[in-house]
Amino acid sequence: MATLPLTLEPMPERAARLATLTSGTHSPRGIGPGHAQSGCRGEGRPHPMLSRDALDRAAHAGVAALTGGLSPASVALAFMDWALHMAVAPGRMLELSTEAVLASTQIAQGAMRECVDRPKHGHVPEDPRFTDDAWTTWPFHAYRDGFLRLQHWWESASTAIPGVERHHEELVRFLVRQWLDACSPSNFVATNPEVQRAAWSSGGTSFVTGALHWLADLRDLVHGRSDDEHAYPSEWLPGKQVAITPGKVIWRNELCELLQYAPTTPTVAKEPILIVPSWIMKYYILDLQPHDSLIRYLVDAGYTVYTISWRNPREAFRDVGLEAYLQEGILAALAQVRERDAQPVHVVGYCLGGTLLAIAAAALFRDGRGDEVKTMTLLAAQTDFTEPGELGLFIDASELAALDALMWRQGYLDGSQMSAAFQLLKARDLIWSRMMSEYLLGRRSQPNDLIAWNADTTRLPYRMHSEYLTSLFLNNDLAEGHYCVDGRPVALSDIEAPMFVVGTERDHVSPWRSVYKLHLLTHNELTFLLTAGGHNAGIVSQPGHPDRYYRCATRAAGEPYRGRQEFLSANEPVDGSWWPKWNQWLRDHSGGEVVGREIANSLEDAPGTYVFER
Repeated sequence: MATLPLTLEPMPERAARLATLTSGTHSPRGIGPGHAQSGCRGEGRPHPMLSRDALDRAAHAGVAALTGGLSPASVALAFMDWALHMAVAPGRMLELSTEAVLASTQIAQGAMRECVDRPKHGHVPEDPRFTDDAWTTWPFHAYRDGFLRLQHWWESASTAIPGVERHHEELVRFLVRQWLDACSPSNFVATNPEVQRAAWSSGGTSFVTGALHWLADLRDLVHGRSDDEHAYPSEWLPGKQVAITPGKVIWRNELCELLQYAPTTPTVAKEPILIVPSWIMKYYILDLQPHDSLIRYLVDAGYTVYTISWRNPREAFRDVGLEAYLQEGILAALAQVRERDAQPVHVVGYCLGGTLLAIAAAALFRDGRGDEVKTMTLLAAQTDFTEPGELGLFIDASELAALDALMWRQGYLDGSQMSAAFQLLKARDLIWSRMMSEYLLGRRSQPNDLIAWNADTTRLPYRMHSEYLTSLFLNNDLAEGHYCVDGRPVALSDIEAPMFVVGTERDHVSPWRSVYKLHLLTHNELTFLLTAGGHNAGIVSQPGHPDRYYRCATRAAGEPYRGRQEFLSANEPVDGSWWPKWNQWLRDHSGGEVVGREIANSLEDAPGTYVFER
C-alpha cells in the first residue's frame, strides 16, 4: 500500500489547522453573532468543554450509548402524543374496534373453511416474504393472512388520529412496523414452510449450519474487531478487483485526495468532469468493477474525469466542520482541476456530496465566479429537507441531542452506528429476511462488489455531522436562505448553470420527491430524471442492467413550476439505463473536443491512499 508523502504534518496538527476554518462559522447552533445580521442563524456555539455543557453531554452520551443513538424521550413523546389523542377520539376508536372484530371473524372463518376443504389457496400477496408456493397451503396461508390483516389494521391504527403531530405519527407508524416485522410468521420455524422444507430435505443440517452462522456472528459482535484488524473480502479489494479504472492521485491535502483518470479515447470533451462523492461512503461506489463503473463509463465516453476521495477521519478531526469540507475539499479540488485544464468544469455531486456541491456552486455564483462551473449534476442529493423521508424519523431536537452527545464523546460517528440506522429503515430486508436466510435456512449471503463496498464503512467528524444534521436537516437553512459561506448567506436561485438532477424511485436516504423540490428553489435550465432502483443501485445502473427504466423532462430557464404528479403523468418510462441519456446531455452542454493528454505530475497510482483507511 502506498504511504503518505513525508511533507504532510502529523494528523493532530493537520486536524487542528482544518478546524480553524470553521471557527466562528456555521455550527450546530448557528454561526457567531457577527454573522447574524447577514441573515445567518444562530447565537454562537458554546465551547464543548465548559463544565456544565460537558456534564450534560456526558449524561446524554451515556443514555445514547445504551440505546444505539436513539432518544427514549423522543419515542416516549411520540407514543404519548398518539395515545392521548386516541383517548379523546371515540369515533376513531369505535371504527378501529369494528375493523378488528371483522378482521378476526374473517380470519377465523377462513381458517375453519380451509381446514375442512383444504383447497389450494390461489392468491399470493406481493409481500416478498410470502412468495414461495408453500405459503398457499394449509395452515401456512392462515398464518400469513392473519398476519397481513393484523399488519394492515395496525398501520391504520397508527395514522389519521386528529391532533397528532405529523412527526410523532410517522415515528409511531415506523416503530409499530418494526415490531410487526419482528413478529412475522416468516421469522419462526413453526410457522415458516420454507424453513421446515429445508430442514426436512437436508436432514436437519440447515439448522446446524444456521447455528454455526449465528455463533460466528455472535463471536464477532462480542469480541469485535478494530478498524485496523478489519480485512477486506479478498475478492473485492480496492485497486485489485474494484476501483481499478487507470488513473493517478494528482493532489492531496489533509482532508481528501484528487484522482484523475487516464483517457482511453484519442479526443475528449473540452470541459472536464469533477465528481464529488459523499463523505459517508468510499468514492469507489462509482468505480466498482469495469462493467458497472460510472467513472470508467465516462472515461470511455470521452471525458477527462476527476474524483475526490475523502479521508476517513478519526477523533483528531472532531472539530473539523462543513466549512472545511467546502473550502479544503470541493473548492480546493475545483481549483486544482481548473489549474490543469483551464476550462469551466462539469461538476457532479452524489448524495451529501451533491448537497455540499450545491452550496459551493451557489457561493461561486454569488461571488461572481459562476464561469468556473459549466454544468452541475446532482445524483440523489437533497437541497430542501422538509420531506427527507424515513430518515427524518431520526431527526428532531431530542434525537439530535442524543446523537450529538454520542459523537462528542467519541469525536466522530462510527460507520457501524450509521449503518444501523439505515438497516432499521429497511429492517424487513436487511435484518429479518437476512436472519431467516442465514440462521434458519443456513444460507450465507454471497457478497458482490456493491455489498463489499457497503461494508467498507466510514466515520464522520463530530462537528461536521452535527452541523449537517442541525443546519440542513433540522433547520433547513439552505432552502430558507440562512446557510452562510464566508459569513454571508447563499441562495440556490443564484445558480445559473444548467442542471441535471437524478432521483431514484425507492430511495430511503434521498427520496425523489424531496430531490424534486430543487425546482422550487431555482429558475435555471433543469433536467430532472427519475430512475428505477434505490439510493445506490439506482445510480449504479449501467447499460444492460435488467429491469431498469427512467423518466426524464427538462424545464427551460424561467418556465413555470410543474408538480411531481404532473411530471409522472406527462413522462412515460423509458426502458434501459439512464447513463446514456446523461452522456448525451453532457455532450449537448460541452464546447467541443480536444486531444486527450496523459496525466502529468502525479503522486501515486489510483485508487490512492485514503481509500484504504479503515
